Amino acid sequence: MEQVRFGHTGLKVSKLGLGTMSLGASAWKGWVLDADRAVPILERALEAGITFFDMADWYSLGENERLVGRVLLERAPRERLVLASKVFYPMSEAPNDRGLSRAHLMAAIDASLARIGADYLDLWIVHAFDPATPVEETMAALHDIVRAGKVRYLGASTMYAWQFAAMNAAARANGWTEFVNMQCQLSLLYREEEREMLPLCRAEGIAVTTFSPLARGYLAAAGKTDRVKYDPFLDWFGDAVDRDIAGRVGQLARRRGLTPSHIAMAWVAGHPDVTTPLVGADAPGHVDVAVEAAGVELTADERAFLEEAYRPADVINDYVPVRRPRAAEGAETARS
Repeated sequence: MEQVRFGHTGLKVSKLGLGTMSLGASAWKGWVLDADRAVPILERALEAGITFFDMADWYSLGENERLVGRVLLERAPRERLVLASKVFYPMSEAPNDRGLSRAHLMAAIDASLARIGADYLDLWIVHAFDPATPVEETMAALHDIVRAGKVRYLGASTMYAWQFAAMNAAARANGWTEFVNMQCQLSLLYREEEREMLPLCRAEGIAVTTFSPLARGYLAAAGKTDRVKYDPFLDWFGDAVDRDIAGRVGQLARRRGLTPSHIAMAWVAGHPDVTTPLVGADAPGHVDVAVEAAGVELTADERAFLEEAYRPADVINDYVPVRRPRAAEGAETARS
């Protein structure tokens, strides 16, 4: 698989990364896959040449890191893997076992490394913005963790562009390690990051990784699945605009002799501001589709056909499963 430069850094990552939220323990969320179904997916990803794997301590409350780390490190040399994990969400009822305080970050990195079975992470990502902690406290602690050799690069996820800019500005002003990555949601049904976040990353050479290219499976047109049954976040999608766009995906897929998943993922993979799309998988075959989709080139006319029905929606920057209303018909699009 093609290796791409990770923003302005010297790090190289596979053109596709595997997002692993769905791998861990079904006891955490009903649609998450236990080890017997998760291992074949990780093996297929390695066979396909994927070297970039994205985890989080919060996924399956630690079991995600244990499972993914063990499987990968048993099957591939550490130096050939780019391992990422995330920190922020509560890991217990303890008041300091969450957020981006110095206390939590120092404890969380050691806990993640122990679960994964690694001496360091290539990329550690703050999973969200913490309004309860001064950004200087967070960035100073992250810098110390990098200096200690436990993390090579820093990233951030699911926050407003001004929050991301403020955190990097604090690091820059104090000579601390800056974020080199933004991980954000992007699909044909959710393009709000095209307003401010993606232009900011483009201007500063920050690598962009994206998740949910199929809008949590909505664009796959696969019918009822465990994800549909158990995942309340699907309430984000399904209004008239989404149905129109999904219909266009289906039309183009039939015209090209492909599946809707191929088209939806090809749109993200071909986005000029995306460094590495993160793809999820509920079966090994989904990895194959993602790899195939990365090689599908959409023409400018095809991209315009898929994009023109989009209407702005409120920004999603947390994990609260509440449907966000669309702007009124005729409002300017996200690219304007």
